[in-house]
Amino acid sequence: MSTFADKAIAYYNSLTAPASLPPGVGAMNPYQQPEVRKIVGEFYTRFFSDTSPRVFVLGINPGRFGAGVTGISFTTPQNLRRYCGIENDLRDTPELSSRFIYQIVEAFGGAQAFYGRFFLTSLFPLALTKDGKNYNFYDDRITTNTLWPAITQTVQTQLTFGADRRVAVCLGRKNEVFLRRLNEQQRFFDHIVTLDHPRYILQYKTKDAPLYVERYIATLQDCLEGA
Repeated sequence: MSTFADKAIAYYNSLTAPASLPPGVGAMNPYQQPEVRKIVGEFYTRFFSDTSPRVFVLGINPGRFGAGVTGISFTTPQNLRRYCGIENDLRDTPELSSRFIYQIVEAFGGAQAFYGRFFLTSLFPLALTKDGKNYNFYDDRITTNTLWPAITQTVQTQLTFGADRRVAVCLGRKNEVFLRRLNEQQRFFDHIVTLDHPRYILQYKTKDAPLYVERYIATLQDCLEGA
């Protein structure tokens, strides 16, 4: 029987960038790089080599300094080494979202405990850029409409890895609008709960970060109990 890891590795290694995007919008596909393929293989083999269902935690689309570099959601090269024990030669990159997420991972008991219950992913699997900066799939209507079939397919395919479909965690209040729309169309999840996005927290609510960590952990625990 194929494990969660088997399915995830095959999926990420087969990803291709969209054939056409609106003018000025680009997509980064790190999965064609041998180093990233090695990282993806090691990461999923280490943390997902079983058939246990995970609660999906869904962001918007990767940042160019996190999964846009490593291929692992919300994970910079340095956090891959420090928290996941996966050595790599990639250049360290700054990523607020990754910094916060790994506070959550540590507060939950470490990478093995966290990834044993949760799958971090995004509605669209590749980092988007515009004018050399991070871009979100919902930042303009044309990009949203262009990518909507791919977004639908992304989530639909990833559910087959092994999803606990009773509940999904949405990261970001604006992202929630689109995940709920998707869920109304496809009925992927029974229930959706939303948390403020990690970047928002560290960019605008730094002083309150410990409270947000507590809120995240409480929400994640509730999800595991089927809340």
